[in-house]
Amino acid sequence: MTDHHTATSPAPATFDADVYSALGTPRPAVRLPESLFDGTVNMPVMHQAVKAFLANQRQGNAATKIRKYVTGGNQKPWKQKGTGRARQGSIRAPQWVGGGTVFGPIPRSYAQYVPRQVRALARKSALNARARSGAVKVRAPWGDSVPVLLRVTVAGTCGSGHIIARPPRRSLWQWLRRAPRPYTIAA
Repeated sequence: MTDHHTATSPAPATFDADVYSALGTPRPAVRLPESLFDGTVNMPVMHQAVKAFLANQRQGNAATKIRKYVTGGNQKPWKQKGTGRARQGSIRAPQWVGGGTVFGPIPRSYAQYVPRQVRALARKSALNARARSGAVKVRAPWGDSVPVLLRVTVAGTCGSGHIIARPPRRSLWQWLRRAPRPYTIAA
């Protein structure tokens, strides 16, 4: 019986990726580095990293007013005895329309911390999952004669994928910070 909490699924040890020039013409495939693409996909670690990423996006500022913060209600609505009605102390009590909320949400932080090595393992697992499905593409290095903005615009395929720059170049990182679509990571 397999335990789904510690499921790591090994796959072929080597992966090949399609290579494209800066203009988009195909080139011969290249073998991906085995230190990063070993084929192991750790689903629980990826789930933890994605869950923490999404939780850290939450603002956590939902709030309701309890009875002491609702304006009004300082006076007893009617006297305690002799009216035949149930005793009431404030028109801002929770059972009244316009009264306070019981156990409502209060502002809080939803932040989750994921250790650095777990984040690195999740990143590696995500890249391995993409390599298994054949979704890793390699762009041949851009020449230094063309400005970075023009190079990325001419390439035209950075619309939805990850751009991994190795070794990282400062000019490329500065442009990708302003780019609307790609999510950039360094492997």
